Amino acid sequence: MASRVMHFCGLLTFFGLIRGTLGVYSPLREYAGATFFDEWTYYGNVDNTTWGNVTFVDKDTAVQKHLTYLNDAGNAVIKVDDQTTIMPDVLVHRDSIRLTSLHSYGVGSLILIDAVHIPYGCSVWPSFWTYGIEEEWPNAGEIDIIEGINGMQNNQVALHALGGCVKTETPGMQLGNTLETDCSKPQGCIVAESKPNSYGEGFAKAGGGVFALQMEESGISSWFWGRNDIPTELQNHDFDSQQLDTSTWGIPTASYPGSSCNVSHFFPPQNLVLLTTLCGVWAGVPSIYSSSCQTPTNSCVADNIIGPGDKFATAFWEIKYIRTYSSLPVTRTSSSIMASSTATLGATSSNITKSNAQANGSESNVMDSWTQTILLLKIAFVFFGLL
Repeated sequence: MASRVMHFCGLLTFFGLIRGTLGVYSPLREYAGATFFDEWTYYGNVDNTTWGNVTFVDKDTAVQKHLTYLNDAGNAVIKVDDQTTIMPDVLVHRDSIRLTSLHSYGVGSLILIDAVHIPYGCSVWPSFWTYGIEEEWPNAGEIDIIEGINGMQNNQVALHALGGCVKTETPGMQLGNTLETDCSKPQGCIVAESKPNSYGEGFAKAGGGVFALQMEESGISSWFWGRNDIPTELQNHDFDSQQLDTSTWGIPTASYPGSSCNVSHFFPPQNLVLLTTLCGVWAGVPSIYSSSCQTPTNSCVADNIIGPGDKFATAFWEIKYIRTYSSLPVTRTSSSIMASSTATLGATSSNITKSNAQANGSESNVMDSWTQTILLLKIAFVFFGLL
């Protein structure tokens, strides 16, 4: 009996790895529409990580100042204060937003964001990223999905980790351009997007696009599609009705093989972060700032933060959705979604809740998932010699 239990546990692990390898993902959680802001915390403090010239306000202030809201299209808008005139002072800060998800996502997770607009402009530094909150940064890792500054036109993907995580290169493994391979360096191991209009004014004029992040033991991968190239399956408005198969997506923008960076070790379950800071330790460095922004004094703070807020008219996010998926079996009930895995194997949350309206009607999707499950389990049973 004990032997069979051990075999069964092995089967569950084997099944999770098989599904991840095949790239099949089931819906887990969607942040969109009227409930977009429900499962995030507002930072409510100064920028004490990248030391930008902002104060990340609390939820009440954000609502009162109209810094987070839904627009007429039903998209979430998250913006920098562009109404206030800031006077020269000891503390020169504009109000902005930093959101952190209530739930975490680990190995076996797929994260998508469909953005119509990403903040841009001189002094502006937006990012959509993940980090492990259980330990002090960067001990539990950081993954930058979207990040750019000032006049940049291309998004940058990066991993931040302790020593021992490096990016190895194989011809044809990615479309992006590797700028750094050592993930323990302050800037992380960086890949720059090679497709046009992945950031900045070009991204906005092209109508935005979709970014995806895949986390598996085999490695971490990231994709980007402009608005006119988004795969049909990612345009589906019924989140609960469709599984995703990443094996059909082609070569990713960035590929970080697990063979040179142990994903579950360096990147335990990660929380999502969405923010916009200003100036700070990257966008505000004089030599970096002046390389793409020519302003009267070439000072990030003096020429942007101080004075009227109309310089930040383009410093806003407009997001159709953020969606998360799991490659591990997902059990759905009328009131909850639970990943049947441990934190080391997949998206984790001891109690992942979702509205009844979203959960209803998902049975057919679950049955499709378990049709594949049964087939794979049969293969696994043969593999382990149990049939």
